[in-house]
This record gives sequence, C-alpha cells and structure tokens, in this order.
Amino acid sequence: MTGSAFGGEVSEFYQRFRRGYPAAVGDALTAAFTLTRDDVVLDLGCGTGQLTRVLAPRVGAVLGMDPEPTMLDQARKAGSPPNVSWLLGADSDVGALTPALGPRRLGAVTVAQALHWMDHATLFAAAHPLLRPRGGVAVVTNGEPLWLQDTAWSAALREVVSSYLGTPLHRTCGTDETSQSRYADALSSAGYSVDSLVVSYDAPLSVEEIVGGVFSAMSPAQLPAVEARAAFTERVREALSPFGPLREQVRVRVLTGIR
Repeated sequence: MTGSAFGGEVSEFYQRFRRGYPAAVGDALTAAFTLTRDDVVLDLGCGTGQLTRVLAPRVGAVLGMDPEPTMLDQARKAGSPPNVSWLLGADSDVGALTPALGPRRLGAVTVAQALHWMDHATLFAAAHPLLRPRGGVAVVTNGEPLWLQDTAWSAALREVVSSYLGTPLHRTCGTDETSQSRYADALSSAGYSVDSLVVSYDAPLSVEEIVGGVFSAMSPAQLPAVEARAAFTERVREALSPFGPLREQVRVRVLTGIR
C-alpha cells in the first residue's frame, strides 16, 4: 500500500499469506517461451518465491532476485528447490547481468505482482539482450488486491482498512486495465511480440487469511502493534460476518512479450 520495502515482519506475512500460483500458470509460461531443462529463468521481484517455485521443475535453473533481504531470507526458510538461487538485486541491476551471464542466456524474465514498483520501460529494454530467441518477458498479476475486488465482502474490508490507515485505498498494484495496457504498449515499443491470457480459479478465504494478506501489503511502520492485532482482526471479522462463507475469484493475468 506504500512504496516502502517489504521488510521485517511484513516479509513473514508475505510468505505465509500470499497465494501461490496454480500449475496452469507455469504451463502457460512454459508454452509461451518454449521453456526446457536447458533454460535459465530470472524471476525478478521474486518476493518469497511464489512463482519461482512453480517455474523450478520446468527449467534448468531459476534465479530469484529481489531488493529486500528479508524477503529472500523468508524464501530460503521456506525451502529451495536445488536448481533455485536467490539473488539480492533490483530491476535497475538487470542490465549488469548481461556481462555476468552472457547475452541470450535466459529463456525468460518473469515479474510477478511486482512491476508496479519498477521502471518497466527501462526494464524491458535491459532484459532484451539477455533473452534467447523466442524467450521473453512475462508480467504476472495474482488476482486483484483483496480490498479492491467487486464483492460485498471486499467493500466491507476496504472500509475497515481505510479507516485504520486514515486514507482511501486506490492502488491496484498493476492489476487494472490501464496498467496492463501501459505494460503491453511498453513491451511492444521495446521490440517484443505481445500476448496475454488469464488463468481463473475460485478459492475459500478465512478472516485470518484476509488479515494476513492485508498485513503483507503494508509497510512495517503501518502494521498494527502486536497487542492491537487481535482487535484489528475482530474488526475485520465483524465487518465481513454478513458475507460468509468467504470466497475469492482469483484472476491470474499473464502478459507475455516474446523476443
């Protein structure tokens, strides 16, 4: 919800409560870039590795790269497939990977739920020389933010969180149509052939999962004090109680740019 790093306890909430990706997303990326066990993939802004782990069985190696050390610590604690390496770095460091890895070394660069923090146009240009022919860039969004969905329970949650933060909630984290169109135009301008698809599924939600998801999107300074978290959870529970059982319609959007 802010531009602050996902440090401290926030990274713990991120690892525990952020959804992973269904196998269909990994299958779609594999098909889009014709990925094989000969390929290396860079998962940029990997967080605690939700997409990294889906890609790992499909390729030779995955580099999970993130600018927040505590996110990488959580990724390591959650367990790493043997072909995954965790790297500290940001989108501004991608250009430096070409002399380190060599040109045309990567099958894909994936950015999952993180591009809204990055200079996407500069990133798309910097990634181009790293990619082999028919490789490319994938922008993946893992559903709309919990507090901005088109459901009654999401509207009730939005009221609680807005009241707590003292400000309206508007950030879409790159999931909105305007952002998606902007990313697609930038990929095209950088010389990529653009396509997109959506993987949809339905999943249950508990109040604890919703609160954990909200905390995973806050900065460390915004988190309620430990002794106040039970009361915050009860406020959410009370607000959402008329709408149970709670379910989320998750739309995973996959935007691809082929080199």
